[in-house]
Amino acid sequence: MGHLIGGTATIGWVALKAILLYLTALFGFRITHRRTLAEMSPFDFVAAIAVGAIVGRVPNADTTSYLEGATTLATILVAHYVITRLRRVPGIAPLIEHPPRLLVANGRVLDRELRRSGLIRSDLYGLLRQNGVQSLDQVRFVIFEQRGRISIVRKAAPETEPDLVQDVLEQTPEGEEVV
Repeated sequence: MGHLIGGTATIGWVALKAILLYLTALFGFRITHRRTLAEMSPFDFVAAIAVGAIVGRVPNADTTSYLEGATTLATILVAHYVITRLRRVPGIAPLIEHPPRLLVANGRVLDRELRRSGLIRSDLYGLLRQNGVQSLDQVRFVIFEQRGRISIVRKAAPETEPDLVQDVLEQTPEGEEVV
């Protein structure tokens, strides 16, 4: 029976370690910058999974103390913080996150960029339909953003190149006509 319900003395310690680790994780995420789940990049996702694993497993581990779990948790949070700062370094940023990609320019699909993004035309068309686009003729630019969403600049937008699109236009490889 002891294997099913365990010792009652250890249950209190498990609960205390769980609460302390939860509060430690909450505090750690609170002092870092706000990032929503919808904006998760791969490094955000890995940090969230690691924190969940630590908070979920350490309280039940007889051989791991709260201090050891908190140290592991703090290490993950500090590593996440450092990586978010490294994204500001131009040479390192592309290693951490995918750059935005121009998928459509002036109503024309850029197949090479679509392939580089891991998408096919039916994916693109579905995303456009979800955003109320009925024809590629309505679209000036479609940008596949770092977090997997698309941004659509419709042809009704001003003809001058907006600053928000210029950096993506400059990244488009040679041979892909944008204008």
